[in-house]
Amino acid sequence: MTAQRNINGHQGNSLTDENQLTSRSNIQSAKKRTISPSLLSADFANLGEQVRTVAGAGASRLHLDVMDGQFVPNITFGPLLVEAVRPLFTGLLDVHLMIVEPRRFLKQFIQAGADVVIIHYEACDQMDRDLMTIRELGAAPGVAINPDTDFDLLKPHLPNIDYLLIMSVFPGFGGQSFIDSTLDNMRKAVAARQSHDYLVAVDGGVNLKTVEKVAGTGVDILVTGSALFKAPDIAARFDELQG
Repeated sequence: MTAQRNINGHQGNSLTDENQLTSRSNIQSAKKRTISPSLLSADFANLGEQVRTVAGAGASRLHLDVMDGQFVPNITFGPLLVEAVRPLFTGLLDVHLMIVEPRRFLKQFIQAGADVVIIHYEACDQMDRDLMTIRELGAAPGVAINPDTDFDLLKPHLPNIDYLLIMSVFPGFGGQSFIDSTLDNMRKAVAARQSHDYLVAVDGGVNLKTVEKVAGTGVDILVTGSALFKAPDIAARFDELQG
């Protein structure tokens, strides 16, 4: 585990801090589900206001999707947006890198304020090295897998992972429908925690219709975008999703 991070003036949380929400014990002690709002679906013209709204509703972490137009067909944003969001939110920033050769940008995103950096299994040729670099730079290392990637391929890498993101849609677009076959990867990821210590998150198609079956697999974090930010009352919808 890393020491307390202080990068570019951002006083992050130590991974050994008792209040650090990358610890499963803290999430398990919560009475409600842990919802991680995905800023990709937020109104960027009112981003600060919407960040404050979900923070006020109880969000302890935010999910930021970075796309490069190569690993996925869309382009979103880079470290500058992470840096802009950092002073607006006191919780954890989970930065999801949907980019090829993510090692080129790890330092920039962590310097911008990322607490958790998630790289894709499908985009890395030396994943363990990249995970080690993330940890050495002071953030928690995470890995995401696409819906058609078998969880079993991750087993050799689990000792190096703090955060495992199961994609329940194919990355690149918001608002997609949930893929039911990904429930199997969720169950496998939860079962494998008997020998390893990491958080399991799910991203894609999590809404009022799917939240129960996703939460029922035993995962820790539910990433939700359109179902939250497109609601007429964001705070009320956050409470509904929490259960």
